[in-house]
Amino acid sequence: ILSIDTETTGTEPMEAELVGMSFSDAENRAYYVPVPANRDEALKIVNEFRPLYENENSMKVGQNIKYDMIILQNYGVQVKGKLFDTMLAHYVLQPELRHNMDYLAEIYLHYQTIHIDELIGSRGKNQKSMRDLPPEDVYRYACEDADVTLKLKNVLEKELKEHAAEHLFYEIEMPLVPVLVNIESNGVRIDTEALKQSSEHFTLRLQEIEKEIYALAGGETFNIGSPKQVGEVLFDRLKIVEKAKKTKTGQYVTSEEVLESLRNKHAIIGKILEYRGLKKLLSTYIDALPQLINPRTGRIHTSFNQAVTATGRLSSSNPNLQNIPIRDEDGKEIRKAFIPDDGCEFFSADYSQIELRIMAHISQDEGLLKAFREGKDIHRATAAEVFGTQPENVTPEQRRMAKVINFGLIYGMSAFGLAQNLGIERRMASHYIEEYFARYPGVARYMQQTRSAAHAQGYVQTAFGRRLWLPDILSSRPAVRAGAERAAINAPMQGTAADLIKRAMVSLDRWLKEQNLKSRLILQVHDELILEVPEDEVELVKQNVAGIMQSAASLSVPLLAEVGVADNWEAAH
Repeated sequence: ILSIDTETTGTEPMEAELVGMSFSDAENRAYYVPVPANRDEALKIVNEFRPLYENENSMKVGQNIKYDMIILQNYGVQVKGKLFDTMLAHYVLQPELRHNMDYLAEIYLHYQTIHIDELIGSRGKNQKSMRDLPPEDVYRYACEDADVTLKLKNVLEKELKEHAAEHLFYEIEMPLVPVLVNIESNGVRIDTEALKQSSEHFTLRLQEIEKEIYALAGGETFNIGSPKQVGEVLFDRLKIVEKAKKTKTGQYVTSEEVLESLRNKHAIIGKILEYRGLKKLLSTYIDALPQLINPRTGRIHTSFNQAVTATGRLSSSNPNLQNIPIRDEDGKEIRKAFIPDDGCEFFSADYSQIELRIMAHISQDEGLLKAFREGKDIHRATAAEVFGTQPENVTPEQRRMAKVINFGLIYGMSAFGLAQNLGIERRMASHYIEEYFARYPGVARYMQQTRSAAHAQGYVQTAFGRRLWLPDILSSRPAVRAGAERAAINAPMQGTAADLIKRAMVSLDRWLKEQNLKSRLILQVHDELILEVPEDEVELVKQNVAGIMQSAASLSVPLLAEVGVADNWEAAH
């Protein structure tokens, strides 16, 4: 067992340089090896330690070990052997808490660690780099990292056993780490010229919307980016509502949620929301993505966070590629700018209606099971049941409404929420929900049992045993408690879907290696996997990937993965 840690010049693994390596092979014993800035000299030293890192017979322990693995990979070293990540062990046990080492050391070891800012100063332009410090100022901090991580591993592995979380940790989370190392290192290519054109197009549209907003506001100009000025225009000048919501400081609340609820009151609201959405896409993606291209690789390298969302879903940051809107035309414009390398295609594989299939599996509702087993269009089948008609007579509008009902109820939506979503009266929404539960009694039973279990034990579980804690389930405030109950109903579905795609990623990565293919996984977004595939491998990948994803688990209904091949992300999806 070897605990490892790296000291580097920054927090972005694809850009940071190695400053030193620390190791601990027994509690209270650790070593620090400084690494010089000169690349050739650094490689000589790192190569001395290659047999240690690449020894497949020793377990490597780390705190956020993915970071260290990417750093070392940039120096030509593959960390091999079984892995144990203390951050992920704690995440599996307590997903809603913090997982940083300083916090874990205090909680589990009652030990105060040396904090990084004691060495390099607090964040800001005067903060030093680890490279600026002599090794004698770094080694205690670096050795402590490796030693404390080893001590935490010895405590956390017992906890994993006690809480029956070993399968989740060793079979799902840890095998995913090397896969994410590869995905992040692979990166993705973008078409900067296409984004430049989109930027010009979006900027012109913003200017047009701006003019329309000023005209609707009575011809006066104001700062649309200022919530304060927007509030004054909407509620003082236009008097859209009598009693507008205010903050403690007396400023009008103009959040997206508030404006959405007022959308039908005045044409200006929709325009302000459109302006904000466009501005966000422009600043977050269209203008920002070209700045994030790594000069060494010519690609963008997002970071996938394994220990952030309570449900087990991966999140992505720097940049967040999971928040690009999927359905609207503007989001599609951004996705078109993601392109494969020359001689390659983008290959998209997407689970179809995964959470509804999981609902059928978990609830064991006969109607849902039958519909999925017979390969029926589930939204058409639901529409036929709820609206009391034959499937072939279902109108496109009825199917759309059934889709909202199907997904809405998975998220624990109330009659009020459904009425808002469908734009119908609450009485009608209640009627639709009653009809739905009358036709699918197993779903109603699952929801009731899940609420009761959540109240009794304070958590719910995914099909793979991931516990999702609900601290607000016993809240005395009805709105807070209702929110926790909605989460209790949805979390097992969302969490099971997250675990499923993780299993699929591990299986797919293993298959690509076994087949010795040049095809590589480059992105994961919710229920979708994106590969970059050389043209001569497309047929083989097409024949196998859907099957690999569909066999990620055995449920009471068949899993379905749909695939697409094209020369950009949007077209492949």
